[in-house]
Amino acid sequence: MTSDDLTQLTITDASRLLRLGSISSADLVTAHVERIERVDKHVKAYLRFTPELWEKQAEEADRRIRQGDAPPLAGIPIAVKDVLCVRGVETTAGSQILRGFKPPYTGTAVARLFEAGAVMLGVTNCDEFAMGSSTENSSYFPTRNPWDLQRVPGGSSGGSAAAVAAGEAMIALGTDTGGSIRQPAALCGVVGMKPTYGRVSRYGLIAFASSLDQIGPLARSVDDAAIVLSLMGGLDPLDATSSDRPRMEVLNNFGAGVKGMRLGVPREYYDVKGVEPGVKAAIDAALFILRQAGAEIVDVSLPHTDYGLAAYYIIAPAECSSNLARFDGVKYGLSEVDAPNITEEYQQTRRKGFGTEVRRRVMLGTYALSSGYYDAYYLKAQKVRTLIKRDFDEAFKKCDAIVSATSPTVAFPIGAKTQDPLSMYLCDVLTLGGNLAGLPGISVPCGTSDGLPVGLQVLGPQWGENVVLRVARAYEEASELKAVVADPSPLQGRG
Repeated sequence: MTSDDLTQLTITDASRLLRLGSISSADLVTAHVERIERVDKHVKAYLRFTPELWEKQAEEADRRIRQGDAPPLAGIPIAVKDVLCVRGVETTAGSQILRGFKPPYTGTAVARLFEAGAVMLGVTNCDEFAMGSSTENSSYFPTRNPWDLQRVPGGSSGGSAAAVAAGEAMIALGTDTGGSIRQPAALCGVVGMKPTYGRVSRYGLIAFASSLDQIGPLARSVDDAAIVLSLMGGLDPLDATSSDRPRMEVLNNFGAGVKGMRLGVPREYYDVKGVEPGVKAAIDAALFILRQAGAEIVDVSLPHTDYGLAAYYIIAPAECSSNLARFDGVKYGLSEVDAPNITEEYQQTRRKGFGTEVRRRVMLGTYALSSGYYDAYYLKAQKVRTLIKRDFDEAFKKCDAIVSATSPTVAFPIGAKTQDPLSMYLCDVLTLGGNLAGLPGISVPCGTSDGLPVGLQVLGPQWGENVVLRVARAYEEASELKAVVADPSPLQGRG
């Protein structure tokens, strides 16, 4: 097999070749490193690389494969978003305020993949503290979409999505606060899975909004996403919000198909303002395929959808304001020690270390939590959140899963929305409901519009990852639309 052939394999295919001895883990890693050297100067998916890890981990994987006791991900190259702590690896959350910070521990989700034999290639770019929908808010540089280098990959996990789409990693970890795994997965034409809140431990995740954040995989196939999710999940004594539900239940009825299932289409998602005609056409085609595969398509309603965006952009900034208060220049990270007093040190450190979007959200959140405004804004937003959760509960009485577009648009040009924050926030209008309600969701490729990928979103009931994965896999098989490795080139671009 050629080097490029190795960078297009799924976990299942690569694992089979590794166990047959047709390739080694070192071969697989080398192929991906060569691919990175060739294309990442154009895509800019990675912030930094970890050769000290991949050499050691690949050697260990090959040793265990030879001994016949290889774990499930032995030799599989992965990338990790820059908000997930890895011991001794610089982790900055895409921000200048944490530049140079090397965590003294590895987060649980990453550690479990290491235990399963995964080989870490490097740290992927992201919007600063995961705040954004385009990966243009990184304090380092914007990542580019491998399908068109003049367009965004989505965000905030745009680096992870672009790495998988460009063949620079077989699996990448992202985080989803309002759609930040699913939306970039859709824009880059890969699979992105957000689990139920509590399914995967958040220990080792640099927090944005603690009641919304979730860690999940970006992958080339639904099978790969399911394998990785089953290995990451489970109870963690270091995270009080983690669930003790069995890890492997996410694979229940995984290959059963959709025959006899009822799939709900929310009219509020289908007719939402701003959905591009090409996106709607791709979703219509996906619904037809699911119907042909035996599913019943039913109408459902999520009547409080119109309030979701406003509620999210009060709750998330409020939690962000609280979480980011710890970055004060005293304990770790950037510190303006020449300030005349401690108050000035705080102010100068945060002014210099935080980017525009982070400062905007901190100020919004601080305002919403301030005396006299807490009841009017934050408390009311939490009440709306409860109503949105009830809407989903009622909808799931009529259907097994909910299907819609993942993003109302395809990837937009770099710089097109940076001066219009509200327009950028609207990119998450179809995904943030799943976070507010704590539900599992996935985005799978479902064709193209104007030559750019479109994503089909599947949302399931709480702890219904097996339902979500079942529908996604059935669609993937029926449509034969799996993620393909894009071929980024400096000559690419549509203007």
